[in-house]
Amino acid sequence: MPRPELVTLKQLRTIRAISQAGSLAGAAKLVHLTPPAVHTQLRMLESHLKCRLVDRGAGSETRLTPEGEALCRAEDKIEAILRRAHGEIEALRHGLKGMVSLGVVSTGKYFAPALVARIRDAYPDIEVALRVGNRDEIINRLRQGSIDMAIMGRPPRDPQVVATTVGDHPHVLIACPRDPLVGRKDVTPDELLEETFIAREQGSGTRILMSRFLDKALGSRPYKSTEMDSNETIKQAVIAGLGIAIISRHTVVEELKTRRLATIDFAGLPLVRQWFLIHPEASEPTGAAAVVHDFILAQEGRFLPV
Repeated sequence: MPRPELVTLKQLRTIRAISQAGSLAGAAKLVHLTPPAVHTQLRMLESHLKCRLVDRGAGSETRLTPEGEALCRAEDKIEAILRRAHGEIEALRHGLKGMVSLGVVSTGKYFAPALVARIRDAYPDIEVALRVGNRDEIINRLRQGSIDMAIMGRPPRDPQVVATTVGDHPHVLIACPRDPLVGRKDVTPDELLEETFIAREQGSGTRILMSRFLDKALGSRPYKSTEMDSNETIKQAVIAGLGIAIISRHTVVEELKTRRLATIDFAGLPLVRQWFLIHPEASEPTGAAAVVHDFILAQEGRFLPV
């Protein structure tokens, strides 16, 4: 019974060399063996497959039998597969292939897909899995090691991270264009107190930023607020005239452009913070993660909305 599982790459390359050289002596030169060694490889191969692979003609001339030709075609495919595998291995070694998990806080979902598209165009064999959540969720993912890196605002204290600035992150006070405070340059804290502030949920970086700003701007006086759990809901609520909100300008670019929303001028606004690319201090990015990390930094914030 044929035993194809016993066939080795060395034997397959020997039959390929015989086909190319047309003789055992010529094949020996191609594979850097002696003619007797080539004959031994051929004899073992024929024994494994239980068929004759070479016909000997006049003198030292040889040619492959139909079975030998079939084996050569198989050797071609095997060599092609091995070359592709070698290319993939080299890509993995140099970080040009693989899976990378990128976390982004909720506000970043307005630019993160475009950034992922840039990465895909530059490195088609790197798959970037985008994970979106509020600040607490992204920090927990970093702590658990379920994401390689993240784009967010103020870096956390726990876990300890390496943070690099990627661009400005302005926050503005938005209102329905009909709001009487829109277009004025002399809005007072007392007038702001008459408004209802629409805030993100607890744990959101935008909520923390708004609370700190209003405590300072309003002298720690209590203000009316209502909570909503997404930027989209907040935008629609403000458009409807239910209140005003401090929100990332990156989330309202289109609404401001089409005048569905307007900004309110007030001392200290806009609040300009920074976007950071962070990764756990204990796990330096390697392979594909290092390539993506360096690519994002090289963009110098060009993926952020203008």
